[in-house]
Amino acid sequence: MVYGAASTGIRAMTSSSSPGISLKQEGISYAAGADLPCVYVNMVRGGPGLGSIAPAQSDYFQSTRGGGHGDYHVLVLAPKSVQEAADLTYKAFELADKWRMPAMILADGLIGQMMESVELPPYYDPKSLIDKTDWQVGGMYKNHRKAHHVTSIILDPTLLEKKVFDRFERYKKIQHTEVLFEEKNCSDADVILVAYGSSARVCQGAQQMAIKAGLKVGLFRPITLWPFPSTELKKISKTGAIFLVVEMSMGQMIEDIRLSVHDTVPVISLPHTGGVVPNEDEVFARIQEILKGEKQ
Repeated sequence: MVYGAASTGIRAMTSSSSPGISLKQEGISYAAGADLPCVYVNMVRGGPGLGSIAPAQSDYFQSTRGGGHGDYHVLVLAPKSVQEAADLTYKAFELADKWRMPAMILADGLIGQMMESVELPPYYDPKSLIDKTDWQVGGMYKNHRKAHHVTSIILDPTLLEKKVFDRFERYKKIQHTEVLFEEKNCSDADVILVAYGSSARVCQGAQQMAIKAGLKVGLFRPITLWPFPSTELKKISKTGAIFLVVEMSMGQMIEDIRLSVHDTVPVISLPHTGGVVPNEDEVFARIQEILKGEKQ
């Protein structure tokens, strides 16, 4: 349904929670193969399988690696609050339209059930922003043109390869222009916490506890998980700080962090899974252990 609506140029989205997104992966792959702008929301819960209905971040690999079959990416944005969930949904639609590709909001069950005040941006008509008439279906009689054919199937291997190569050239531009992140006190930190979404909010509290205790602790939060802020992390790693990665998974984003810093600094994982949420005291205690040289 999203594929069909998006092919007419209408902004379309759907949402689910982990297993439901798994069922939608074929459709997401189709949308990527047809270069359709659309938005998917995944409020992640514990897995694998039916798992639990408690918050988790264990769909990171599925989201940032495409999820479905074939060579493709989707834009992935990770909010840490209800306000950001609203703001980044607007942003996701804008980026999807700009680059003609699917975008995903990757949050978790904590944000999905959280109640916070939200200020919505002013209303605007999306039709006034981007002209889609050069590819959308419909409007042949009104615009006096030939029918457009939106499809993901190209049976000639050579033509399909060219299409994928062209798409990846577009991805390179996105990786240079659309990276979003938040950085706090990283320039002279001894330990840098790296987290996204709800885990980043927990880490923010732990960072404040550490600063009050006189410790030099920074916080780096990726907002776009794809494109991932690899260049920025590489720059920060030159300070020599130890990275502590806090995730509600067995350690998935940590692989992108290690690839970014090329193992030039220690990268330590503090994982939780199954729906268990880390807490500030636990993260603060782990910071103290690291600075004392324990359990590295």
